[in-house]
Amino acid sequence: MVRIQISLFIFLFVSSSFQTEEASLPPINKIPVFINGEELKYDLHYGFITAGEALITLKTETLEKNEVFHATAKAKTTGVVNKIFKVVDIYESYFDSETNLPVKSIRNIREGNYKKYTEVLFNHNNKTVMSSLTGEHKVPAKILDMVAALFYIRRIDFSGFKENDIVKINTYFDDDLFPFYIVFKGRETIKTELGKFNCLKFIPVVEPGRIFKKKDDMTFWLSDDDNKIPICIKFDIIVGSFKCDIVSFKNNKYPMSSMLTK
Repeated sequence: MVRIQISLFIFLFVSSSFQTEEASLPPINKIPVFINGEELKYDLHYGFITAGEALITLKTETLEKNEVFHATAKAKTTGVVNKIFKVVDIYESYFDSETNLPVKSIRNIREGNYKKYTEVLFNHNNKTVMSSLTGEHKVPAKILDMVAALFYIRRIDFSGFKENDIVKINTYFDDDLFPFYIVFKGRETIKTELGKFNCLKFIPVVEPGRIFKKKDDMTFWLSDDDNKIPICIKFDIIVGSFKCDIVSFKNNKYPMSSMLTK
């Protein structure tokens, strides 16, 4: 159960990947809404149990003489849960600061006795990716990895969106193509461990069956301000309910005007 929770927190998008039609990539703001040094921390809960924690960091680096953003998402089990089944999952993305398209991604996971390490290089001119495990693959134009997709969504201008408008994005994950659809559900004020926030609400379209009961069993919220920071994720699956709450943020680019109380 913890393994499911960790994976879903970092890559909630994978669960919505059963769509087969080609997705279109919405435009983004040319100026990023995040900066070097941003750090977001989260607690991961299974019911009343705090099962783990997650950290998302961002910094600027030079890769092949080009300045890129380097984002790292790390999730791990803690406390009693960690003694029962230890999980440390790390996902990294090097993406272009202007287009937000990835140049390189890394997946480094340890879940119990299972380990896997993969590096993927992106060639957007040739519409290919090169995996360290499976070689070259053809992909659609403007393909994203999962971490770059999270930051891409934060750069979308939702001011003109109406309820039930859909964001459609192509991603490459675990050496496969994953298009996913996210439904915009308007604005909502939510309460977290850190306080109350005005948020943008989204429901990824998930596939009922093996993990989920219904296709709307997952919800996530972004701060309704210029930062669009992920605030909370909830998902109800067959084995129970999971929640991920923000517990701290620092070095955000703009004031957190969405935060109502502490």
